[in-house]
Amino acid sequence: MSIRRTTKAARGAVAMASALGLALVVAGCGGDSGGAKGTDGDKPPARSTAPKDSGPGAPAADSDKVIGEMKGPDGVVVTLHSVVRDSGGFVTVNGTVTNRGTRAFNAIDWRSNESELRSRSSISGATLVDKAGKKRYLVLRDTNGECLCTTGLSGLMPGAGRPIFAQFPAPPAKVTEVDFQLPTLPPASVRITD
Repeated sequence: MSIRRTTKAARGAVAMASALGLALVVAGCGGDSGGAKGTDGDKPPARSTAPKDSGPGAPAADSDKVIGEMKGPDGVVVTLHSVVRDSGGFVTVNGTVTNRGTRAFNAIDWRSNESELRSRSSISGATLVDKAGKKRYLVLRDTNGECLCTTGLSGLMPGAGRPIFAQFPAPPAKVTEVDFQLPTLPPASVRITD
């Protein structure tokens, strides 16, 4: 067998293996897997656009439960759903911000005064205040200096709402009531649950 025939045979084998692999990938990704169909029989049901729990600190509160409410200027309302202490020594506040005003809302006034923050519209200026212990807890930061809180909170149109969260160091276990504060809004007294 000449070298030319060997090379052609090798190329043919590689091409065949590639085609077979591609066919397997396409077959695995496409087709009807017996799942639910939409109302017209051809399309799958629409996917939810609700945020999914993507790990610690992600909004995962029961949005029907209300433990506090803060009303701000221009019709902005923050509804608090939960303040939960976890075993890792953190407290996570979950809520919803709703724009009941007549113009778009940007959370530029809710950020902290730090210069390292990349997002100019976050709730990094939020605090938890233990009035009895006379201590203020700031939003935690990751290793890049970003807040462990909702960021990119801009362009919230009238009538729209968005889940928010902020994670803080946990006060001592005996502290069960704190004030949640956001700049430009009155504080809300809330109870920490375990």
